[in-house]
Amino acid sequence: MYRCIIRPLLFFLSPERVHHNVIFLLRVIFAFPGKKWFFERIFQVKDIRLQRKLFGLNFENPVGLAAGFDKNALAFHELAAFGFSFIEIGTVTPEPQAGNPKPRVFRLPKDKALVNRMGLNNDGTREVARRLSKKRAPNTIIGGNIGKNTLTPDEIAQSDYLRAFKELYPYVDYFTVNLSCPNVGSISCLQEKDFQVSLFTELKKLDAQLGGNKPIFVKIAPEYTNEKLDETIEIVRLTGITGIVATNTTKERKHLLTDPSLVNKIGPGGLSGLPLRDRSTEVIRYITQKTGGSIPVIGAGGIMNAEDAIEKLLAGACLVQLYTGFVYEGPFVIRRINKAILRLSE
Repeated sequence: MYRCIIRPLLFFLSPERVHHNVIFLLRVIFAFPGKKWFFERIFQVKDIRLQRKLFGLNFENPVGLAAGFDKNALAFHELAAFGFSFIEIGTVTPEPQAGNPKPRVFRLPKDKALVNRMGLNNDGTREVARRLSKKRAPNTIIGGNIGKNTLTPDEIAQSDYLRAFKELYPYVDYFTVNLSCPNVGSISCLQEKDFQVSLFTELKKLDAQLGGNKPIFVKIAPEYTNEKLDETIEIVRLTGITGIVATNTTKERKHLLTDPSLVNKIGPGGLSGLPLRDRSTEVIRYITQKTGGSIPVIGAGGIMNAEDAIEKLLAGACLVQLYTGFVYEGPFVIRRINKAILRLSE
């Protein structure tokens, strides 16, 4: 029904407008009593075999919603009813920012992909923290994806991450540090080893001061070479952060089915969806084999169905995240993934 009727109707509108309308509609629907229970009965799969205890947190299942869908923490409670065991809000920056000019999100239906150059538009950490403080979805883990403001000079970028970390700390269960977003201009400083070692060392110190129990992940780009992946592994081990989210969106436009003239007309931005699937799995497998599985990896990128999710779990991911697959395949994709994981465990 979603792919045949609902998705074609939604795709008549611009991607960003659809996104805002869906968030608004979810909040309206769930304002009526009993709707959350109804959605949970339809979409969720409850089974002890799906549960995961990882880095001090209890996940009801291995499937989460990636950062970007509910960046401002407007509908995390409602989205949890679709069966996500964890929802990553953000990317959130210390100060609110409008992001890049519109249009800034584009569909590539032939490739089951999206291109976005949102520019980390968000309401800022104070407002997001206020929303998170109001309510929590029971049994749902909340991650906080943090970044620096676009106008913050590179030489003081670390202060933005520390501030965002501190202001969101009481309201999230883990952090993902976004150092690889392709939509905010130059990120070369953020990719340097010395910067990352210093940043993660300071975040770990701040974590100890604030309670000392929040997992910290770094989100990496699919363009990382093996040498850069080795460097990231070394940074994780040196600083003692928890693990890696692999991967972010990509600047690459290779092997697309969409007309190249249309792709060129769209212009720059981060590509997500099916074209990213194989590369993100390769990165997960490389990190897992290189570390013997000692560094946790959350798999993201190109998960469009249950087979894609299983592939990433078998490659070494301990959890998986969806975004574009959720857009193209609809809310039942979470249920299908969890059912496939149960069949795998039989």
